[in-house]
Amino acid sequence: MSTKLTYREAIARATALEMERDPRVFLFGLDVDDHKRIYGSTNGLLERFGPERIFGTPLSEDAMTGLALGAALSGLRPIHVHIRADFLLLGMNQLANLISSARYLSAGQLEVPLVIRAVVGRGWGQSSQHSKSMHSIFAHFPGLKVVMPATPNEAFGLTLAAIRDDNPVVVLEHRWLYDIEGSVEDDGRAIPIGPPTTLRRGTDVTVVATSWMTVEAMRAAEILARRGVEIEVLNAHSVSPFDDEPVLESVSRTGHCIVADNDWLHCGFSAEIAARVMEKCFHELKSPVARIGWEFVPCPTARNLEDRFYHNAETIIRHVETVLGLSHAELDHEEFYSYENRFKGPF
Repeated sequence: MSTKLTYREAIARATALEMERDPRVFLFGLDVDDHKRIYGSTNGLLERFGPERIFGTPLSEDAMTGLALGAALSGLRPIHVHIRADFLLLGMNQLANLISSARYLSAGQLEVPLVIRAVVGRGWGQSSQHSKSMHSIFAHFPGLKVVMPATPNEAFGLTLAAIRDDNPVVVLEHRWLYDIEGSVEDDGRAIPIGPPTTLRRGTDVTVVATSWMTVEAMRAAEILARRGVEIEVLNAHSVSPFDDEPVLESVSRTGHCIVADNDWLHCGFSAEIAARVMEKCFHELKSPVARIGWEFVPCPTARNLEDRFYHNAETIIRHVETVLGLSHAELDHEEFYSYENRFKGPF
């Protein structure tokens, strides 16, 4: 059954379904129960399940992440919500040294069915302390699964998958995506963690995107299609594990690959994708793998500098033109999606 939901509604719906199905599931974190409800993604949960299963916490990332670990090891299935992924660094000892390795160190005797939700993304002059994505850092540790849903359907299906998993899963949600509305397969089926989703079929260039950059890639595809250029857009919603087969199959057909990542280029996830494509599709490539991402500087605060720091559909279009040897089209008349003009604040 298909239902129209926003990204935030899809997360709340999936959470409610799992809390109804399994009484061991509970959700906690800073402000999850206030009137803003984490961009609306926890709407209705307090009223439905009560303060024993939906509750706020002190602002102490290390302690609260440790509490989540203890609860998971004790047989519960916690969902720990962080408003900003940046400050998960304060719980990194718990994540990197304890949560990620508990199952391995116990020879599989211990399970850690823990979900950590964290918000990423730009806007409102958030600058360097509130704009990081962090997915490549979390994915670096064996034992941690990392996903970045980019559509309402993925928000629903991957939230289900994360809660049902007996291993720790970090779910990173871009705050610009909460308003996105789309069709959701509301039948209780989870989306497998691992393989990327093909959002658009094409024959000329493969574009692998993460998080918000999938929205920009789809906009670029729409504009390029008017020129007869068809790009294939794959959404790498699973950072770890990452099943590269759909990407390799696509690149073997198109001969070109552009990776549009929502992160710094240096030591980022885009480098991992590029390396795999170069290793496994070298003879099929007609051009080197191109990468789009942030410059190796902290995110600036001023709007004009922030706009230069982050890339959008225009950047993708220019890269496609370069790899295909096309002349640069005049784009002044195009209206590129500019969510920052509607963004009202961090919560």
